Amino acid sequence: MSFQYFTMSYLDSLTGHLMLVAYLLAVTDEQAVRRRLRKLPPLMLSPLIGCLISLGMDAAVPELKILRYFIFSVAVFILCTLWTMWTWQWDFWRAVSAAGMAAILQVASSALIQILFLIFPSGLQSDLIAMAVILLFSVIIAVLLKRFRFGVWFRLMLEDQAASRRTAVLILALEISMEAFLVLQNGVQGQYLAAYYMLVVVLVMVIIGLIVYLAHWIDDRRTLRMQQDMIAQQQLYEQSLEDIRREVRSFRHDYKNLLAGLAGQAVEGKPEVLRAALSELEIDFDRHLGEKIRLSVQIGNLCIPQIRSLLLSKLTEMKNKGVECRLEVIYPVENVYINVWDFVRCLGILADNAIEAALDTEQPWVEILLLAQEKQLSLQISNPYTNTVDPAKMWDDGWSTKGAGRGLGLSSYQRIVKNYSNISACTSWENGVFVQELTVEDRP
Repeated sequence: MSFQYFTMSYLDSLTGHLMLVAYLLAVTDEQAVRRRLRKLPPLMLSPLIGCLISLGMDAAVPELKILRYFIFSVAVFILCTLWTMWTWQWDFWRAVSAAGMAAILQVASSALIQILFLIFPSGLQSDLIAMAVILLFSVIIAVLLKRFRFGVWFRLMLEDQAASRRTAVLILALEISMEAFLVLQNGVQGQYLAAYYMLVVVLVMVIIGLIVYLAHWIDDRRTLRMQQDMIAQQQLYEQSLEDIRREVRSFRHDYKNLLAGLAGQAVEGKPEVLRAALSELEIDFDRHLGEKIRLSVQIGNLCIPQIRSLLLSKLTEMKNKGVECRLEVIYPVENVYINVWDFVRCLGILADNAIEAALDTEQPWVEILLLAQEKQLSLQISNPYTNTVDPAKMWDDGWSTKGAGRGLGLSSYQRIVKNYSNISACTSWENGVFVQELTVEDRP
């Protein structure tokens, strides 16, 4: 085999890898494209390894072309999956899903290019020109996919951790099927090739439609679950109010007896005993009613059921985990100025991260502040923090102080924030307190 043939094989494989990267950026709805592309150089080894494997197989079993193609494809897919895991800091199954979906789109673009070759055979005779056209065509398709927000729905599927393995197996099976279609093209007669390639494209479009449908189904199921939780938490809130009413009635029943005893102490001229009794009465009131009434007033200022439900569930979770919660809702919260479910997701992500970080401290606490002002809503969540924060890494997918592949929430939060022009977010860490702030303004 000549050096020129090996070079062209490497360039052809390299083009395929660059196509895959373009589609990976599209299906992951990547915002920080430059940061991902900085990790591109190690991927350049994959086409080299693939070509060496192909050379070795060609020398060992030259007659088994299908086996060579299968081994070459599997090796390249594994290498691309490992690169995806490293670049996005994802677990294995999420990386398989993303790489598999990108490979399916790569097959579709290859089929479309083959149709173009059939229409303009003379204009694309140069291999280098053909590779450039294929790469440019793939970038255009990737941009269109991103523009039509396919990556948003695909990321929604990837965030469903309970079904991550099933999703990966499904996409991998679809990708193998599409690869099989490419292999079977060798048995198709020339006059039917255009129709065959168009069938491949239609199948990929059906797969895209299936992915979007499944993502919608997951989103609807999540919304339904949140609505059910909202109803349950609303019932819990009403039960809490009923408990306060019962305790008020009980306290009122004992109030006359307490006053009679205090009056006797006053008549006998015992001010020290009187002050001690009043102090004990105040402490008893705060213990039994004061804190409950204060918390009830704060929750009552949450006029949006979805937010009230979420905070009630987080308060219950913190109580069960021994985390002190300081909730302040200043003025009634009647509008969040963005999609309410997106705000609920942001609030839930920040609260979950605060709870997890607080549990690593000796005296865990979380402070949640919601301030409704004219045409503006500010959210601030604070918690004690003992680890060293790396601001440059905390927004990466999978970054976590607990290890790679676990911190998926903050990157999802960042994507939601970037979808709105009327949101500003900031993070600070000082004197052992970690603070996340989110401000939403009314759109003009």
